[in-house]
Amino acid sequence: MELKHGIFYGVGIGPGDPELLTQKALRVLRECPVLACPQTHSGEMLALDIVRGAMDVSEKTILPLRFAMSRDPAVQRKAHEDAAREVCRCLEQGMDVAMPNLGDVSIYSTYCYLMEIVQAAGFETAMIPGVTSFCAIAARLGISLTEMNTPVHIVPAGGDLETALQWPGTKILMKSGKQLPETIQAVREHANPAHSALVQNCGLPDERVFPNLAESAPGPEGSGYFSTVIVKE
Repeated sequence: MELKHGIFYGVGIGPGDPELLTQKALRVLRECPVLACPQTHSGEMLALDIVRGAMDVSEKTILPLRFAMSRDPAVQRKAHEDAAREVCRCLEQGMDVAMPNLGDVSIYSTYCYLMEIVQAAGFETAMIPGVTSFCAIAARLGISLTEMNTPVHIVPAGGDLETALQWPGTKILMKSGKQLPETIQAVREHANPAHSALVQNCGLPDERVFPNLAESAPGPEGSGYFSTVIVKE
């Protein structure tokens, strides 16, 4: 009998609070024998830590995935191919693999790069949605992101912010990270900082909230990778 191949799941686990994992996300994570988790150079696996806060992973096989932080497309592509190869080895043995992703699996998700490679190798994939960071941040701030006929724009903070900040509606500036000082300066120059807020590490123990950038903002030393700015008209 031919061995049935496993399925590669991308599981959105929300921005940090383990209580924001959906029932479906927990079911899939519990059913998959292998958890493929991004790992930093220092050995940290934040996505796995969040999952640990919601369920027991002691009997899971943990597959660390190491991704390059380089902006070189060739370097990134090789890291994705190396990680996908490790995942495919498990799938070939008939094991389902779940990759937990912060926020929603379709928003700036590394899983989607691996998904394309794994699909091209002939394996089945599936995506499990999760709570997005910016929706959790809006809830944390107690604000709405949209009103009647109001558009929402999701912008990587390293892009052309001067242009983006002129767009109508609400602007969500994601992945600020090292560009956070420049992002805050752009908001002050091209938008209304009194209508702008910033949350770092939403739902995590070291969460920081700045509800009004006209009154307070983190300094250059306070930049963090998981920093999101919401700018309203």
